[in-house]
Amino acid sequence: MMDIPQVTSHGCSETGIMGQEYLATGKQVALRRWQESPGGWSDISCRDYETVGYVLTGILQLDLDGQTAKLAAGDSWMVPEKARHRYRIIEPIVAIEATSPPARFNNRDQPTAES
Repeated sequence: MMDIPQVTSHGCSETGIMGQEYLATGKQVALRRWQESPGGWSDISCRDYETVGYVLTGILQLDLDGQTAKLAAGDSWMVPEKARHRYRIIEPIVAIEATSPPARFNNRDQPTAES
């Protein structure tokens, strides 16, 4: 077995404050995994990073700058840096996101809400 720092095994990954599972992280981009149950709309947030994501299973709605899209398994999305957005899980989801720059550093991944 090789010891390569860029490989993150499922059993060794860290969990963030919002429940995200941190996966491989580089200097310019990072991966994270979400597993969430149905619920109401999240708070509106605005982040200092760009996010692209892919739904593995389930259904969610994404409200991005006032436009809403329904996303299901096989769908992907992109939230630009500083864009106002929120989401609502309709059916339990598993999704993968990439953030650039990496969200987990410099307090970029702390929960935020806008009024």
